[in-house]
Amino acid sequence: MRHIHSLEEANLTGPSVVTIGSFDGVHRGHQYLIRQLIDNARQTGRTPVVLTFYPHPRMVLRGFEPGYYLTAPDERAAYLAELGVELIITHPFDDAVRQMRAADFVSRLATHLNMTGLWVGENFSLGYQREGNVAFLKDRAADFGYELRVVHLVDANGERVSSTRIREALAAGDVTEAQRLLGRPYRLPGTVVEGAKRGRTIGFPTANLDISEERAVPARGVYAAQAHTPDGTYPAMVNIGLRPTFGDTVVTSVEAFLMDYSGDLYGETLTLDFVARIRNEMKFSGVEALIAQIQQDVARGREILSVVDRSGD
Repeated sequence: MRHIHSLEEANLTGPSVVTIGSFDGVHRGHQYLIRQLIDNARQTGRTPVVLTFYPHPRMVLRGFEPGYYLTAPDERAAYLAELGVELIITHPFDDAVRQMRAADFVSRLATHLNMTGLWVGENFSLGYQREGNVAFLKDRAADFGYELRVVHLVDANGERVSSTRIREALAAGDVTEAQRLLGRPYRLPGTVVEGAKRGRTIGFPTANLDISEERAVPARGVYAAQAHTPDGTYPAMVNIGLRPTFGDTVVTSVEAFLMDYSGDLYGETLTLDFVARIRNEMKFSGVEALIAQIQQDVARGREILSVVDRSGD
């Protein structure tokens, strides 16, 4: 797999089949589309190429939205590579790209990618004022020497899957539904930073994560998760919220208690795979009530994660 950050960096000599889209999350609909494209590319001796953008065009056209992205560009590229994509282009989306005429953009695709096949969704468009819609691309296919295929973002069972549905599931705290739509647990990386250290005083030391402002975070509550660290993977209980029992913050925090782990993770990247929601965020009458509930949460988390571990054997 080759991941580049500009269309101009690509100069393919052999023919390629290309698909263009945001592919945020690389969910089941994306996966179904990409697998078909790769099968076609291999059968016809062409290079499978995915062209995507960063920032997301919505961010440029409508302004920055906190908590929007399901994946960072490198994560998205890694998921696409696992599916077999050979060339991934994360092209910068800015005012220059926004104002580019559709014919000019398609010409660049043909020139830099030796594009003989173009796969797009039914509502796809590119270029200034979205002029490069499906009708335009069909009309210009012969001029630029590519064959157009219009596809639908459905999975193998015919269900329509979208990144928007996944964001809505996360906003509702339904990480089980998000996992179903993604085809894998929702993954959230963050850097471990120093916190109030209150967890260790009550017997449950937590790793406090600094999460990118642009990243989608599940709703406030307590979750069972798998925590990936430089030392290995550990079952974890994750609290997302304002710590209402202590009432000392107005900023949502993400804290992970790693079961069976002891060590220093400060400055390290900790990646959480959310498996299930345990309960809503709650305010307790005091520390003793909080500790009792955490003990129940940990027991429930172990039970949930043990089933996941067994199913993966």
